[in-house]
Amino acid sequence: MAEVICMGDILVEIMRPEAGIPLNREGYFRGPFPSGAPAIFIDTVAKMDHTAAIIGGVGDDDFGHYTIDRMRADGVDCRFIHLSDRLSTGCAFVTYFEDGSRKFIFHMGNSAAAEVDIPDISDMDDLKYFHIMGTSLADNPKFADGIVGLMRAAVKKGAKVSFDPNLRFELIRDRRVYEIIDEIVGNTAVLLPGKEELMIITGEDSVEKAIKKAFENPVLEVIALKNGSKGSIIYTRENSFESDIYTIDVADATGAGDSYAGGFIAGLLENRHLEECAKMAAACGALNCAAFGPMEGKISPEIVWKMIEERETE
Repeated sequence: MAEVICMGDILVEIMRPEAGIPLNREGYFRGPFPSGAPAIFIDTVAKMDHTAAIIGGVGDDDFGHYTIDRMRADGVDCRFIHLSDRLSTGCAFVTYFEDGSRKFIFHMGNSAAAEVDIPDISDMDDLKYFHIMGTSLADNPKFADGIVGLMRAAVKKGAKVSFDPNLRFELIRDRRVYEIIDEIVGNTAVLLPGKEELMIITGEDSVEKAIKKAFENPVLEVIALKNGSKGSIIYTRENSFESDIYTIDVADATGAGDSYAGGFIAGLLENRHLEECAKMAAACGALNCAAFGPMEGKISPEIVWKMIEERETE
């Protein structure tokens, strides 16, 4: 059984070994690295010693088996990953620049990422959170419909929805995606957006107005507003507080926000105060950044709490 389930894209990344090497120039790459925002999130939850499962698809190939083996070794329940004998595992080629920006070439549309079997979750009595990543909603409407259908089933069982709307809204071509996002937001208890995403999904032109509008949703309990190197701000209906980042030598920032979300949900599962949840989230994000590769961070409860305690004794 699983306390947290996430349905979404699973892929591998093939990465330039250092910043500043364009994708249109001959040069070396490193990889494959297991990746996909939902996979990074759920892997972090499992590393934090919580039962976690993912629903997705990979090819019956070396990339697919490698990714499954890696997540399974970290404690993720991979029984709901469809192994396709027809399509290959999704792939992204990635490069970075000195200013922190990134550029991708995705091979996803003809991959196994959206070839899934929707499980029956009616007997999953341990389920506490159904997590949704915005990256999984835009490319394939049928896949997005599957996520929404599973969300409805999870809510019916009494599970809460957590939503990280990390979408590039300018790339959305199917207007129905906005209707799907509206339904998800209306069922969300834990919202983990960036500032721009928050304003877009609420239709407001400032963070203050967006926060107020978001809490018109009676289901919403907390907003963890991610702000990159500036940390995050946690909002409830009653109050708010800022949470700092942990200073580390950054090897690769890919997936930091996904690991942040995993750490935050892990804290909620442990019924911790929101201040502690935010610290756990920040530590998971920092540990992710400290390793090269989107899922390579050395994350565990022991390492996370050592980082937190060392900060507090400084």
